[in-house]
Amino acid sequence: MDFGLNEQQEMMQTLAKDFLTAEYPDKVLKAMVKDELGYTPELWKKMAQTNLLGLSLPEEYGGVGDFLDLVVVLEEMGRVCYLGPYFSTVVLGGSLIASAGSNEQKQKYLPGIAAGKTIFTLALTESLNDYTTSGVKLKATAQGDSYILNGKKIFVTDVQTANYAVCAARTRKGITLFIVDLTIAGITVNPYQTAAGDKQGEIIFKDVKVLAEDILGEVDNGWDYIVKTLQKANVARCAEMVGMAAQALELALDYAKERNAFGHPIGAFQSIQHRFADMKMDIDGARFLMYQAAWKINESLDAAKETAMAKAFVSQACKRVMHSAHQIFGAIGFTEDHILHYYTKRARAYEFSFGGPDEQLAKLVDIVV
Repeated sequence: MDFGLNEQQEMMQTLAKDFLTAEYPDKVLKAMVKDELGYTPELWKKMAQTNLLGLSLPEEYGGVGDFLDLVVVLEEMGRVCYLGPYFSTVVLGGSLIASAGSNEQKQKYLPGIAAGKTIFTLALTESLNDYTTSGVKLKATAQGDSYILNGKKIFVTDVQTANYAVCAARTRKGITLFIVDLTIAGITVNPYQTAAGDKQGEIIFKDVKVLAEDILGEVDNGWDYIVKTLQKANVARCAEMVGMAAQALELALDYAKERNAFGHPIGAFQSIQHRFADMKMDIDGARFLMYQAAWKINESLDAAKETAMAKAFVSQACKRVMHSAHQIFGAIGFTEDHILHYYTKRARAYEFSFGGPDEQLAKLVDIVV
């Protein structure tokens, strides 16, 4: 079995690496963490011009490549600790519309996503870390040819910048997905201030009217699409964490070659070398599990077990790598001027997004037993 990247994936990796190296240096990351929106329209436009926003979307709607190509790019985004509405738009919103949308909905929204004109997000959770059907309590009440939404969604990714949200609501017999224009009457968006600098917020729905034509998929049967999208989201987060861990290792290696103690570079000491060996094993193992799950998703195979395994292991492996990197850097790695703490905070946040290690292990028990 060949675990290497194919020619197209290598091209996407090179494209993403060159683009992000040039357009997203450390100073841009620091600026975007403090920025209210977390991205600039200029950079977003450049990403669209390089076809990065169309990854994994159908070609007939301006898309290019598949889910494995997207994962390759997300790993490179993790290396620069990229901050922006890419994940929410391409992985969450774009994926849901591509899988559940009608031809009219695909034609209306997907070209705009690929061209960088439309930003999407997913409004799902209503309580902390609850990604189950019982956690969806926002009500959608039928009223003629429309529905009235009342309730609240929390921890909505990039809600400050999104034009639309795919909203999961409870209808008479199940969960229904709605495409909601976030500028219509009755919607209030409240941004959060997060420790990791990632942009999240809450949406309050008060008598929000959406048309039946804005239903994504079938009435009462939207949860199956959410399950598949959560699998993609978890694997995508794994790709970002693998990239962040790999970059933390490289930063620590460079520092260990330059920092001298007792007349020698600290990298010459065996205790430091052992840490690097452990970090490398964690990263390689995490990358293998991530790509195993990504391949199954890309082939439209059942990836529930592989996704849970990947998210559980990658989250813990990334945390161990960050811990070792901080031990190698010492106090300087915790200072505001240094870049390492941005990776550590973001990795910790991503560990729990879309279900943390405990939730993933519980899923494995249900699958295996």
